Amino acid sequence: MKSVRLNHLRAGLLAVAAAGLLAAVGLVVVLYAQPAEANFPGKPGKIAFAGLDAPNGDYEIYTINANGGGKKQLTDNNLDDRDPAYSPSGKKIVYSGREAPNGDWEIYTINANGGGKKQLTDNSMSDYDPSYSPSGKRIAFGEYDGNDEEIYTINSGGGGKKQLTDNSTGDYEPLYSPSGKKIAYTGEDGPNGDYEIYTINAGGGGKQPVTDNSSDDYWPDYAPSGKRIAYTNSVTGGDEEIYTIKPDGGGRLPVTDNSSDDYYPSYSPSGKRIAYVNSAGTDSEIWTIQPGGGGRQQVTDNANNDRDPYWGSQ
Repeated sequence: MKSVRLNHLRAGLLAVAAAGLLAAVGLVVVLYAQPAEANFPGKPGKIAFAGLDAPNGDYEIYTINANGGGKKQLTDNNLDDRDPAYSPSGKKIVYSGREAPNGDWEIYTINANGGGKKQLTDNSMSDYDPSYSPSGKRIAFGEYDGNDEEIYTINSGGGGKKQLTDNSTGDYEPLYSPSGKKIAYTGEDGPNGDYEIYTINAGGGGKQPVTDNSSDDYWPDYAPSGKRIAYTNSVTGGDEEIYTIKPDGGGRLPVTDNSSDDYYPSYSPSGKRIAYVNSAGTDSEIWTIQPGGGGRQQVTDNANNDRDPYWGSQ
């Protein structure tokens, strides 16, 4: 079900003429990979998310309390900003933003209460899906190099870029395990053409599959304990639902089960709830739910699409 994934994962974000050479031959690349969320143990704070700014038609970064109150807008620039992820301390948010209306994407950080914006990457590639390491010293992200998507890390203040994956298929949505030893990500399964969840050593190498089936699995998120990974599954002819699984691939359990699409899971720092997006019709809103299912509560409720939730700590 690659087409279902592309509807959410890439739709409407990158219509990029990749620098110089591609522009010269008129090749327009349509690309986008949605956020990978990692989370760390702590006291639950606000949920960061990307919300559609109705007057301007672009996405901006917001934060909100889990009960739906205290909404605050952090970015406001008439350019798309998405993929927010809190630092382990909860004081910073890393995100991806466009450099120009039809330009490439770069990685930025901003203070969790607004202000202090800093650009970390600056190149002709598109950089997206950022997430912090547990130490807060590194940031993992995906980059499109004109051929496919690969996983990289960078110092949290910029510089020190290191490539972790290098193959002919797309790798997306990297996030560190709470121990900092592993990175989970979504990878394209070459032989089958579907998407699966994998882990890799934080320094590269040691690739291991977590899921292995004929349907699409994506948007992984470690529980703060590191003992489970929440992710989205899309079955052929069906909708998207959220599951959890052990990092070794065992113990798969359903979280959501309904006729609408549920995706972008993000554990709370306590591990007791999961934030996610529910999409019914043309509207998408943020909800929370217990990891075992049940206790469903709505967080956002408006006429604009909300997406990419990441539950930070206080």
